[in-house]
Amino acid sequence: QVQLVESGGGSVQAGGSLRLSCVVSGYTYRSYCMGWFRQAPGKDREKVATIYTGDGYSYYVDSVKGRFTISQDGAKNTLYLLMNSLKPEDTAMYYCAAGGSGAYCAPGLVFRNWGQGTQVTVSS
Repeated sequence: QVQLVESGGGSVQAGGSLRLSCVVSGYTYRSYCMGWFRQAPGKDREKVATIYTGDGYSYYVDSVKGRFTISQDGAKNTLYLLMNSLKPEDTAMYYCAAGGSGAYCAPGLVFRNWGQGTQVTVSS
């Protein structure tokens, strides 16, 4: 069974940094799409960043461009999200997700596998 476990969340002041990690187990695919999503209370779930493991091609939502960096370590089966210059509006529960075999990070891709989430709180 596929399992994704996030870690690295916490409470920081505006301008601070955090690095989120997502360890993936049970996946036998060589190339697939992985992503980070977030959801704040009363808000819709938002796609933050994605990366295709086949070539490292990445995508970022406009609000985090230049501040967040998504990366993956195939040997460690781990996905990362480095978040710099954090803002109060970044406060949310962050989830990692994985697509299926051969799935490119297309805008309409539906992610089937999700982690339980890790909380990020940014105070002003």
